[in-house]
Amino acid sequence: MQRRIVITGIGAVTPVGTGREQFWDNLLAGQSGIGVVESFDTSGYSVHRGAEVRGFRVEDYLEHTEASQLGRASQFAIAAARLALADARVRPDALDPERAGVAMGTTSGEPREVERFDDAFVGKELSSVGAEFIARYPCHVISEHVASELNFAGVNMMIPTACAAGNYAIAYAFDMLRAGRADLMLAGGSDAFSRITYTGFARLGAIAPEICQPFDRNRKGMVPGEGAGVLVLEPLDGAMARGAHVYAEVAGYGLSCDAHHMTAAHPEGDGAARAMRQALEQSGVRPEEVSYISAHGTGTATNDRLETIAVKRLFGDAAYKIPISSVKSMLGHTMGAASAIEAAVCALAVNCDRIPPTINLEEPDPDCDLDYVPNYAREHRVNVAMNNAYAFGGNNASLVLRKCEV
Repeated sequence: MQRRIVITGIGAVTPVGTGREQFWDNLLAGQSGIGVVESFDTSGYSVHRGAEVRGFRVEDYLEHTEASQLGRASQFAIAAARLALADARVRPDALDPERAGVAMGTTSGEPREVERFDDAFVGKELSSVGAEFIARYPCHVISEHVASELNFAGVNMMIPTACAAGNYAIAYAFDMLRAGRADLMLAGGSDAFSRITYTGFARLGAIAPEICQPFDRNRKGMVPGEGAGVLVLEPLDGAMARGAHVYAEVAGYGLSCDAHHMTAAHPEGDGAARAMRQALEQSGVRPEEVSYISAHGTGTATNDRLETIAVKRLFGDAAYKIPISSVKSMLGHTMGAASAIEAAVCALAVNCDRIPPTINLEEPDPDCDLDYVPNYAREHRVNVAMNNAYAFGGNNASLVLRKCEV
């Protein structure tokens, strides 16, 4: 019999709040974390808004690592990991280090370190860049830094599948636990706000000038963001033995690739529908049993329309009965952290029977005609939640969580 895997801790560092309670309360209140970019000068751009984490102090979360040794994404990841373990009431030093693992996802790794290198190169000061650059830049250092800070000597994996990476990392951790290769896994994603990311999306014309309004007829694009989400995953029997609070059970996942285009999604939502179908099949859940869908919901014209097509393609008439919302309307697009943060949203929705809204949805788009929980949170029985994430390169990942019945 397969081991049942559950979520017992949630850690979040986001533009609307740090820590489970502040994060969840502000989402349910429909609070936006989008504002004028403060971390760099945007006067050379045609857009000027982003979703940054403000007032963050990594020193509050470090015990064994110097802040100066860490890039911002690693700082977020460590903070979210500490918060998740505290929420799960797990002391890192009480664990068998070789049975405690980390799986993280990212889009850009530590882009601010690359920016510092580039600035030094352009300024003809490359000699000022030392060997520490190699220890701070590559994306794999994010999961390594989390493990080093916590003395987790078990499974360690970094998955850079762009905006679907958080779901991929949770899926990997789920597999490691079910295979008996770990007793506890930290799984999630982290990304830092950067000029590199901002410039790329600005040049694509994909950034909204003011607000993010997924599924609205007048939507004008996504808003880049930053943050981290980390979940504590462990087998149900271990969680029960220590009297842990269980937010939700991880029922299964589905992964697919559009194999279509580097940046454009499949025009009929083929890969997205396949990932959702696989997730339901692995979970043993029928489409009509899904109570809530956390949408990828970027606010771009193409994504929202194709995501709607994919949901209808899989769920048929049942699609019109399932509440769907996009928290990117409040958080912006936190890149590799997005689906990890949204998995936390699904776990909390299952636990609390409340669904956060899609804010700024004022004029429905005829092509997006499902129930997107506009503007106000909703009380709703959530037995099964699906978390969808779609990324450049055609990477698709869907995760299914459900109430844990013993």
